[in-house]
Amino acid sequence: MDSNQPILMRSRSSVGGKVRGFFQFETSVKVICLIIIFGYFLSYFETVADALIVTPGYFMPPLVQIWTAFTFCFVEKHLWEVLVDIATVALCGKLIEPLWGSLEMMTYFAVTNFGVVILTTTYYLFLYACTKNPLILFEVHIYGLAGYIAAVCVAVHQIMPDHLIARTPIGNFTNRNIPLTLFLVAVFLWLLGLLEGRYPTMFLAGIITSWIYLRFIQRHRNGSRGDYSENFAFVRFFPIVLQPFVSILVNPIYYTCRRLGIIKHTPVPPATSNTLPLSSVSISMGGVDPYDMERRRQIALKALNERLSKATDSSRSKALPKSFPQSTIKSSAPAISINIPTTSSAASTSHESLIKFPEGEQNKNQLP
Repeated sequence: MDSNQPILMRSRSSVGGKVRGFFQFETSVKVICLIIIFGYFLSYFETVADALIVTPGYFMPPLVQIWTAFTFCFVEKHLWEVLVDIATVALCGKLIEPLWGSLEMMTYFAVTNFGVVILTTTYYLFLYACTKNPLILFEVHIYGLAGYIAAVCVAVHQIMPDHLIARTPIGNFTNRNIPLTLFLVAVFLWLLGLLEGRYPTMFLAGIITSWIYLRFIQRHRNGSRGDYSENFAFVRFFPIVLQPFVSILVNPIYYTCRRLGIIKHTPVPPATSNTLPLSSVSISMGGVDPYDMERRRQIALKALNERLSKATDSSRSKALPKSFPQSTIKSSAPAISINIPTTSSAASTSHESLIKFPEGEQNKNQLP
């Protein structure tokens, strides 16, 4: 019984640490997580769940259940989906909320989920118009945070696009590859019958909605809107070999929206002439938040420090041979001092030299 006490104490301390870690999140993150858990328990009541989730046939006249556009994202019917949703919201609270703030994170949550339900419902209505299958209108249900998971992946791609996750035989796997990879995984699992068809549909809608918001709409603290950097272009979600073909498809849509005034492009200001004094030169990067730049700088410094520390440790281990003693032998007996008078041949003045002996040999070295 006594031998199990350390294990129980460690388990209790780990559980207590996780509970304390949960309460360290911002209020917005905790509220979303608690509502998701509550929505999962409500899913066991079929009548209540049907009143909270989106059904395409009931989302249009004459039965316009408009409130479901704001409640569908909090309902989940599978425990693993609840765990994935909570992990995603927690990741957003740790990585994105310190950079954007609580208000912007909640705005992003609301905008992306509303855009997901609009795009997904429109897709199923279009599918019904093509197939005339009434089951699409009344048997398909839209719920969960699949679209918001995609939105978080897109936000991570915007913040740290070149962060290396793994090295593969076909190239480096970075944050910019996460959205498309997860979408393809969702489609593959749907083909195997392990996921419902609404999951990859909502995931793709989340990618499109979040990219449009971050690219053209999001207002930054410096007063600018959107992120027009080349690294965040839509073609960057795809492999390099596919980017020219994707550009052929998306560029006409982009230019059409610009001509119609739907999208207002903010051009990057021209570079300042280098003939001006250095104190008067200011570099302005359109669509780039200085807080975002500072965060990327901190991430780069952290990675550099880790590499330098690893290189220093490896160089030290290589510099010392394996046979090099790691510690010196110290005598256990304290040393004592004996004053011995000596004479110098060059001078008649006597001097004293200090000789130290171990305490155990004191009697052997006494002078006669």
